[in-house]
Amino acid sequence: MIWRDEQLSLDSLLGKTVCVIGFGSQGRAQSLNLRDSGISVVLGLREGSPRAAEARALGLRVEQIGEAVEGADVIAVLTPERSHESVVDEWISPYAKAGAAVVFAHGFSVQYGQVRVRDDLQRLLAAPKAIGPRLRTLYESGQGAYAMIAAEPGDIEIAKAYAKALGCGRAGVILSSFREETETDLFGEQAVLCGGMIALARAAYQTLIEAGYSREAAYIECVEEIKLIADLVFERGIAGMTNSISDTAQFGAMTAQNLIANAETISGMRRMLQDIRSGGFAKRFAEEQAAGFRKVETFCAELRESDMEQARRSLLNE
Repeated sequence: MIWRDEQLSLDSLLGKTVCVIGFGSQGRAQSLNLRDSGISVVLGLREGSPRAAEARALGLRVEQIGEAVEGADVIAVLTPERSHESVVDEWISPYAKAGAAVVFAHGFSVQYGQVRVRDDLQRLLAAPKAIGPRLRTLYESGQGAYAMIAAEPGDIEIAKAYAKALGCGRAGVILSSFREETETDLFGEQAVLCGGMIALARAAYQTLIEAGYSREAAYIECVEEIKLIADLVFERGIAGMTNSISDTAQFGAMTAQNLIANAETISGMRRMLQDIRSGGFAKRFAEEQAAGFRKVETFCAELRESDMEQARRSLLNE
């Protein structure tokens, strides 16, 4: 089921106080969108947080986390996944009033049992399909990002109202579940958006370099022009994008399908999805977290020092 803005109401949030915990990418955007939609918002930050001054300068009310949670009807957990367990155990379980709703922007920590919300609290999902800055920019321009919502258990009307207040009704609010949102989100990130696309771009770049082409040309063709095509797909869909490109690009796209998305690739994607659904990915994530994210830091450092990144800096004259 998909609801549009005109089918949604803010009534379930009006007269209530929403406590937003965290002021990072999502916390900043959601706090401002909620406030600008007429919702009473209090930002819960740790005592001495360097973000408090910035939040107050933006006109937001800021309180110490325990105080903010204690007086809230709805509590939005908008800190990184790695901190959800401590946020719930340290602040929500001891301070939340009976019957309060706890909103998560991603289902991961709930789906894989990393957090245990008190039985008397409503557990809601309101997951905007946009990073925080984009969510805010869309809202300010009168647009919105899609959102997936769920109430397990809880009042779906609160989740619907929360998504509307974020501006998501302008695009569409989709009835989902913690499981569906989590598994599809992780798969999309890994198979296409943050894993597959990067791996494909790096492999294509390296192929051109090994064939003797300049790194500037390789970077432009394999990385720089991704935004052009992504914008076309966003605006017109895949079919619309294909209708907008040159005849050689159309023919090349058709020809490349079986080479790139072949049986081996699809088999790998199926294994990836099974790994997510079985909890294998979540288990390895927990192990990496316990080890201080050393492998992730190494991966990011390798990207920063890669020849491809050097090509980018050269083009930008950095």
